[in-house]
Amino acid sequence: MKLYGIPNCTTVKKARAWLDENSQPYDFHDFKKQGVTRELLQAWIAQAGWEPLINQQGTTWRKLDAATQTGIIDAEAAIDLMLAAPSVIKRPVLDKDGRIFIGFKPNLYETLLR
Repeated sequence: MKLYGIPNCTTVKKARAWLDENSQPYDFHDFKKQGVTRELLQAWIAQAGWEPLINQQGTTWRKLDAATQTGIIDAEAAIDLMLAAPSVIKRPVLDKDGRIFIGFKPNLYETLLR
């Protein structure tokens, strides 16, 4: 199992704490230090679509100019943005056996990992 995110993100901290408290081993992948690849983003989009992966509530999104925001109209534009600014990716992304789950919801984690 692999958890993708940014270590100082509050939601990622909650997910990591939940996994640790529930004795669920995982590898952590730091977007900022380790980056993300086009291939990884394409695989995620194939499962979930590109819209759920863009965190439109976050600071990174809000700091983008309007032209950039309105230019995110398809998967390719979303991938280009996520590669340029990984902080815009909704966090965390949990990969369990090749299946991804975006965001942290304790009840969902409970169902998935039991």
